[in-house]
Amino acid sequence: MWGYMGNQGWWWGFGAIHMLLFWGLLILGIAALAKWIFGKSGEPPRGKSALDILKERYARGEIGREEFEQKKRDLEA
Repeated sequence: MWGYMGNQGWWWGFGAIHMLLFWGLLILGIAALAKWIFGKSGEPPRGKSALDILKERYARGEIGREEFEQKKRDLEA
């Protein structure tokens, strides 16, 4: 009778599914919290216009003069 589990055998599989769901939700929750906390630092500060950001990129040398002038015309249009 050691191998007989009767009608209770399917509960073991059901418990394993709950455990996987629990750990999956916990990991997703931690990942979402980390993204929310650390994802804010990459956003440009509010209050700057697109032209101000463009001027900063030009001043840092990220874009050349031609690209700066083209994007400036696009923004002013």
